[in-house]
Amino acid sequence: MDAPFYIVLNASAGRVEANLRCATIRNVLNAAGRDCELAVVHDAAHLDDTARRMAERAARDGAILVAAGGDGTLNTVAHAAVMYGCVFGVLPQGTFNYFARTHGIPEDLADAVRALLHARVRPVQIGLVNDRIFLVNASVGMYPRLLEEREYDERRYGRSRIVALLSAAKTALRGHRSLRIALELDGRTRHLRTPTLFVGNNRLQMEQVGMRPLDHALDAGRLVAIAPRPVGRLRMLGLLVRGALGRLGAAPDVDAFAFRRMTVRRPLLSGRRRLKVATDGEVCRMALPLRFEALDGRLALLVPDQEEEVAPAGAAAAALPPGPPHGRQAG
Repeated sequence: MDAPFYIVLNASAGRVEANLRCATIRNVLNAAGRDCELAVVHDAAHLDDTARRMAERAARDGAILVAAGGDGTLNTVAHAAVMYGCVFGVLPQGTFNYFARTHGIPEDLADAVRALLHARVRPVQIGLVNDRIFLVNASVGMYPRLLEEREYDERRYGRSRIVALLSAAKTALRGHRSLRIALELDGRTRHLRTPTLFVGNNRLQMEQVGMRPLDHALDAGRLVAIAPRPVGRLRMLGLLVRGALGRLGAAPDVDAFAFRRMTVRRPLLSGRRRLKVATDGEVCRMALPLRFEALDGRLALLVPDQEEEVAPAGAAAAALPPGPPHGRQAG
C-alpha cells in the first residue's frame, strides 16, 4: 500500500494541458500521502526510452509503473512493464480508452488516480505480433491507413469520437486494394483476400461492434481475427456503419474466428515483404511473416477494487511468466 508511483505522462496535448494533468495527479496522491515521480514526455520519439528507464527504476525500487495517455502510450509503457516485471497502472487520456474501460478504470483523471489507491493486481492477457505487444488490437491493410488518416484529421479538428468516426467513413469511401495473404492456423494453411485483417484483444471493443459470441474467446486465452471480404466502397462504408451500430457479426461480408497463434504470410509470387502494421493505434512496418500470439496473464495490471489491497510489486512480478514476451530487450 505504500509503493510509490512512477508515472510516464504523454504531453502531446500541449504543455498547458500537461501541467494541469501533472497538478491533478500530484494533488490527489499528495492528499493520500503517496509518493510519486512524474516523467513528462513532450516528444513521442522519446517515449519508449523514457518508459524503459522508468520501468527499470520501478523494478529496482518496488514501485508501480503508470502510463498516462492514450492507447498508444499505454502500449509502450505496458511493454516496458512486462519486460521488467513491474506492476502496471493506467491513467487513460485517449479518445476511446478501450483498455481502461474494459478493466473498470475511470476516464476522469482525478478519479483514475484515486482508483490506483484502492486497487488490486490482476494478471491480464496481452497480444503479440512479432516483437510488439498490443493491449487492444493489431491490424494490417486498410485499418493502419485509417488510423493515419484519423491522426491527421484529429490534429486539424481536435480529438473526439465523432471526428474519429467521420474520418473512418472518409477512408472507407476512398477504397483500398485487397491483401492476398496465407494464414497458418493449427497446422493448416488458409488463403484469404481481404482489404484489412484486424486482430482484437479487447472484449469491450468486440462487444461494441457486435462480434458475439467471439468476444468470449478473449476470456479463454485467445485472440479474435476479423477479415472483411473484398467489397465496393459503399458496402465497405456499410460495414463500418454496422460496426458502429454493434451489428458487424451479422454481416454476410465478414469472416471472423478465434485463435491462440497465427502466422500471416504473403503468396510466393508477391513482391512485398513488409507490411504496415498498427498496434494500439501506432503504425510501423514489419517484415513478413507476421506471427500473432495470445499471451495469457503476462501483464500485472492494477484494477479498481474497494475491498482488496494492492499486492506487493515483488509478489506480482513473481506471479508473471519469466522473461519479456519476445524480441525487444532492454537497451
